[in-house]
Amino acid sequence: MFDLNESTLRYWEQEFSFLRPKTSGTAKIRQYQEKDIEQIKLIHNLVKVRGFKISAARDILQKNRKGAETTAKALSELIEMRTELEKLRDHLEML
Repeated sequence: MFDLNESTLRYWEQEFSFLRPKTSGTAKIRQYQEKDIEQIKLIHNLVKVRGFKISAARDILQKNRKGAETTAKALSELIEMRTELEKLRDHLEML
């Protein structure tokens, strides 16, 4: 979904205390619920998309989580719009 390694997710779980997926069995298989995916989406936006360091992303989420969520949502919608516009452009070029 986010093109992340398992090790990256594990590291984020250590760095962001609010990211705690359920684990099952002795193998500790992680089960990500919708709330976990939303948290990963938010961290991904700050770290991978916007280029913040882990410590800066953690500070942003502690000081202004609502603002970070709003910004991430707006950015996600803009990326979706760009993708749709690119598809339309490609379609028009084929005509």
